[in-house]
Amino acid sequence: MLDLARLRALHAVSVHGTVGAAATALGYTPSAVSQQIAKLERETRTTLLERRGRGVALTEEARHLAATAQELMAIVERAETELEERRGLPAGRLTIAAFPSAARGLLPGVLADLARRHPALDTRMSEVDPHLSIDLVAKGAVDMAVVHDWDIAPLPTPPGIGQAVIGDDLCDLIVPVGHRLAGRASVRREELRGERWITQPPGLVCHEWLVRTLREAGCEPDIAHHAEENPTLVALVAAGLGIALIPRLGRGPLPDGAVTVRLDPLPVRRLYALWRDGASRRPAIAETVRTLQAHWPDAAPR
Repeated sequence: MLDLARLRALHAVSVHGTVGAAATALGYTPSAVSQQIAKLERETRTTLLERRGRGVALTEEARHLAATAQELMAIVERAETELEERRGLPAGRLTIAAFPSAARGLLPGVLADLARRHPALDTRMSEVDPHLSIDLVAKGAVDMAVVHDWDIAPLPTPPGIGQAVIGDDLCDLIVPVGHRLAGRASVRREELRGERWITQPPGLVCHEWLVRTLREAGCEPDIAHHAEENPTLVALVAAGLGIALIPRLGRGPLPDGAVTVRLDPLPVRRLYALWRDGASRRPAIAETVRTLQAHWPDAAPR
């Protein structure tokens, strides 16, 4: 009989792409994941992973087995949901993927609150980009995700995914002290022509929003520097290297070399909690969503 834990390890590698990333998601060491898959190979008498350069790739047999593992995990999830629903209390492990500023500015208080009120609930959080975390929820790699979208880039949720709004995160223009726009009460997007920008790398939703919005306002953005983390963006602005558009959630106090300016109209991104429809009756899901919404007013600076 195939061992579910070993199938789960194979499924994690298929979803995350590497043994190391799968180990991080599962809370194991890479060697533990490799051992699980090696045992599964002996059980099935099948080669499941092949060396590709410095990494590994799933064989065709492994991809079929990983798809079967996903179906089995969905069955187990339904059974666990029914048991937890009968007890009526949040319990068991709940894995959450959250984008970095939510992981920094919202989740610490939420997770601490849940741990204090529901000791039988074991929450585990990982930082993941929103567009990646949606797929992780859909494939059963995580139970929930905290994601965001922007007005011009609605959240692309596939069928079978439930969602709830957490709240709206306001965004500010960050400029160096002494910049021509510093001290202004507000700035319109058309006034940003010719500025050097500091933003996230291409492919991330914040980058795409900035490029599309400025182009619609007749400004082709001159992007000088890329960085994934908001504190890095702020540090580059404070050094006088450009300007940036940064959400307020998790931003923290600005250094002396940077100030905020209101951009008119004010950019807003909306935060959501996502989960699989099959787990929607699980008390842990419902309670976590309620706790995220309850903590939002304190987490979102105004």
